[in-house]
Amino acid sequence: MAGTVLVTGANGGLGSAMVSKILATPGFRFYHGIYTVRNAGKATPALDAILQGGASSSKHTTEVHSYERLSLDLSNLASVRELASTINKRVAAGQLPPIRAIILNAACEEFQKQTWTEDGLDTTFIVNYLGHWLLVMMLLESMDRDRGRIVWLSSFSHNPYDPRSIFIRSHAEAKYKNIISDDLGPIAKGTWSPNPLQSNSQTWAPGYRRYGSSKLCGVTMINELQRRLDHDPLLNNIAVLAVDPGSMSTGIVRQSRSWFLRVVIFQFLIPLLGSLMVRLYPNGTWRTPDKSSRDVLAAGLNSGPPPLSERPKGLYLNGSEQGAYNPEAADPAKGIVVWKGSVKFAQLKEGDTLLQDWQ
Repeated sequence: MAGTVLVTGANGGLGSAMVSKILATPGFRFYHGIYTVRNAGKATPALDAILQGGASSSKHTTEVHSYERLSLDLSNLASVRELASTINKRVAAGQLPPIRAIILNAACEEFQKQTWTEDGLDTTFIVNYLGHWLLVMMLLESMDRDRGRIVWLSSFSHNPYDPRSIFIRSHAEAKYKNIISDDLGPIAKGTWSPNPLQSNSQTWAPGYRRYGSSKLCGVTMINELQRRLDHDPLLNNIAVLAVDPGSMSTGIVRQSRSWFLRVVIFQFLIPLLGSLMVRLYPNGTWRTPDKSSRDVLAAGLNSGPPPLSERPKGLYLNGSEQGAYNPEAADPAKGIVVWKGSVKFAQLKEGDTLLQDWQ
């Protein structure tokens, strides 16, 4: 096998499209797939159908795709630790090939409600960022040390100055123009952009901003984590990059109370808009899961065409082209704030990671 590819949130719209693309792309079948879902004991119809279809088609080819569907609850750091520990033991024992790519795809966005974990951390923050960060830190010892890649999924919501954020006025108030302060606590605990006290509030902006701030933390890692890896004697060939897959029809709005948003917009209008617009503007705002899955897998596994290369370190992609991102993510001081806060809230300790400069 060529290596292991780990995809989180594999049962979602984009995640299942990536699995489908792996099964359909010559060469990708040789990778061993680890596809995580929140509870592998429950049925995931879309993903299960894709995997079963791939198993059936493999009877007619020599490229047999091996895979496993594993549980990962990113809102529970104990679950993250358990999965990472299991994978590390299996790679060390030679039962799994080293990890070629970790694709950090799973995400949630809360709309009318705001929830916290038992540790008092904002659910959006821990699912979209902190759980992924801890997973990466623990799995570094199992990475392919010559060609390994870590791919963060981004969104224009991480940048208040993106024209689309300006258009929807999500960060119109001055206090929301700057996201990372000298303390990660307000983002981690969800107090930076809290929901209104009224439980029946229909406003979408606070949850959207929390979603964006969690994505910003991930984008920060293409500089901060990359810098630490570059100085590590064992891990300096590993590349960290981010991809904005654009807007498409997925289950990200499944928690919204708005039937119009969940059904009419995301199940009918966006698929239609994406299929039309992606032909005219392949890297525009509206895309399809098929196009975006191809871009994300290319970021994780391909060495070209440019801007991809053999080791695309610190690269930010908008689809298949180089993109612009929030300058806060490139600020070394803010990178350290996010890093130190991540160590604190994930309770990372000596022996949890192979990275030398982890503190």
